[in-house]
Parts: sequence; structure tokens; C-alpha cells
Amino acid sequence: MSVDSVTVDGETHGFTLQVDTDGIISYDLGESESADSSVAGSDTADSLNPAETTDDLTQESDGTDADASDSSTGAEVAEVDAAASPGACSDGTYAAADRKEYGTYNWYIGDGGLPAGMSHTDAIWVFYDALDAITESYNNCGYSDQVDAHKANYLSKTSYEADINTSSQCTDRDGLSTWDGGDLKSGVYATTCTWTWPTPGVKNDLREADVRFNIHDYDFTNNVTSSCSNKVDVRSLGTHEAGHIFGLKDIYGSHSNLTMYGSSIECSTRARTLGKGDVLGLRSIY
Repeated sequence: MSVDSVTVDGETHGFTLQVDTDGIISYDLGESESADSSVAGSDTADSLNPAETTDDLTQESDGTDADASDSSTGAEVAEVDAAASPGACSDGTYAAADRKEYGTYNWYIGDGGLPAGMSHTDAIWVFYDALDAITESYNNCGYSDQVDAHKANYLSKTSYEADINTSSQCTDRDGLSTWDGGDLKSGVYATTCTWTWPTPGVKNDLREADVRFNIHDYDFTNNVTSSCSNKVDVRSLGTHEAGHIFGLKDIYGSHSNLTMYGSSIECSTRARTLGKGDVLGLRSIY
């Protein structure tokens, strides 16, 4: 099981617990996990040494993987960081998790509240756009789609909820991959929990992935305008969370122009499209 959340202050913490099919238990505190800047797709950590991933909890047995909570440092600071970071099309940094969707990611939308006050119909297309950005390597850098991950399919509305509690922790899975809005830990914009089947010798097989946006504490928008203030673009954040579902991990440091940067930027649509590192990370998995 793994948990990743986008937090407001950008601080991160990580923990991974794995139970193998032979009963052997192993864990990784994840205190110095680094992003991979290799263009060859290997997962070897380099010297970038970004901060740990907030609420990153991975348990690779029955396979629950929750993505670290997405965070924001505030619009002004974030824009300064973005200006000081390499351009999205020149930054090849990425980090890949030990999971992969080998089949089709079938997903549902909960029947409760949704970010940006969206209707159920609007949410279908907004979340589809976010998932398609990942599965189709949508970018403005001229990279062709070489990612064999055209595997996301919306099924229906459901009375089930994302299996994530108010502390941004994964709960027992219910068998449905559900996207919804709800109450998360203060300081967390969104959390993704993913469960995987242990698959020896290759990346673990995605079994279920739930996404929850923190509509209790934060405001979202699907229409970022020049008058936007203190709101998070739901499609940008959704694309980031979709990246976690398909095996990408958060990156930190001076990489804030990439979609998988672990601190959300308010009133910005930058993360709707992938950067070089995001594309290379997906190519390393698929």
C-alpha cells in the first residue's frame, strides 16, 4: 500500500511497507529518496535528493498505494520557484514507483461533493482529461506518445467513497477505484491511495486506485482566470494524481515546472500538460 498527498507547505514524509507472497515483510523509511533524472528510464536515485514525500505510505502486498498529499506553498512563492526552475521541456527529472497498470484502469465517481462544485457530468470529462494527459503523454514539448498506457475507462457513478480517511490515510479497499471530494488532513490538497498485486521480477500490478480532493479546507476551480485567488486548478491537480496512479512519484527541489512536482501551484494550469521528465518517467514504466 502506498499513499501520496499534495501538501500546502511542500513538506514530505515517506514510508513503504511491503509484504511478499512468501510472507517476508520489508520496509523503507524513505527519508532520502531521490528523483531519477536518467533518460534511460532506470530508477536509480541521483544526487538531487528532493524532500521526502508527504504521507507517502506504500504497502506492496494486497497492494495499497497512496500518493503523497499534494501541497502548495502559496501563489507568490510558487511562481518564484517556477521562474527559477528549468523549463518544463528541458527538465528530464522523474521518479518512478514500483507499480504499473498492466490492464485497464476502470474508475468511478462518488455521489458526494466534488471539487470546484462540478456536476457529476462535468467531473467525468475533467477527470478524463486528467487521466488522458497521462495515458497519452500530452505535452507541449513535441514528444510523441510512446507510452503504452491507453487504459483508463470510466464506468459509472457510485455510492462508494474513496477509501481515504480525514487524516489522509488509506483505509480498507472496497474494490472500486473512486474519485471524489471530501475532508482530508489540513494542509493536504489531495491524496491518492493505490493497491497493487505483488508481481515478482517486474513492477507490481495496479489493483485499485482512489483519489480524494480536499474540498473541506480548500477551493478549486476548473476555469483559471486573471482574477483567480487562492484556488487550485482541479485539472492540474487531477493530472498530478493520475500520474501517481500510473506509477510516477513526486519530485521536489527546483523542478516546479513539471507535472509531478509535489507542491501544487495555486491559480496555475501549468501541470495540465506534461514536461520532459514526466514523459520520460512514463516511458520508463510503459
